[in-house]
Amino acid sequence: MREIVLDTETTGFEPSEGHRIVEIGAVELFNHMPTGRTYHQYINPERPMPNEAFEVHGLGDEFLRDKPVFAEIGTAFLEFVGEARLVIHNAAFDMKFLNFELGRVGLPRLPFERALDTLALARKRFPGAPATLDALCRRFGVDNSAREKHGALLDSEILAEVYLELIGGRQPDFGLASVSGTRTGGAEGEWRPRPRPVALPPRITEEEAAAHAAFVAKLGDGAIWLKRV
Repeated sequence: MREIVLDTETTGFEPSEGHRIVEIGAVELFNHMPTGRTYHQYINPERPMPNEAFEVHGLGDEFLRDKPVFAEIGTAFLEFVGEARLVIHNAAFDMKFLNFELGRVGLPRLPFERALDTLALARKRFPGAPATLDALCRRFGVDNSAREKHGALLDSEILAEVYLELIGGRQPDFGLASVSGTRTGGAEGEWRPRPRPVALPPRITEEEAAAHAAFVAKLGDGAIWLKRV
């Protein structure tokens, strides 16, 4: 199963108010494992950057001025995403911006059903607890020390780790993550079967035991029941 863990940075909160995407970052997973393939693109929003947004992600007008506009990168973005499921923290926000940008340049929109919202997943798993990306990093011990400001690719990489923890680690279908590697390193760490200190009491009657002995006697000396291990 192919999944794309995705994040965007924008100039504001509402595309209907003229706000635009300025950065897209994405990480590819296959069967819940990172493949090493990523997508990262800065985008010229064709409008000034509000100071409030700049303080969040640090992407200013001068830096974005020579970056491609969304119309120039939209097709390549869709090709990277393909038919994969999209894993997004607060999916409603990113999906509305992505679909606004795609529709604006006449490209196919992404069906919202393809998005898995890790914010909703975290709130369902930990009711009442903080569910921000930073809070989930603290909960799962994911290193986010490089996250001084929001950045789409870095946040996607961090979210990929958080997502794998939310679904049960890197082996969600088998539940083996908590026991792998617990028996290692020499004879002291190995488990070996040993005889019971006290034998279990018999569960057959004397009549059944006698009938079995008579049956074995008819089989001769080669009967398997006469052999000792």
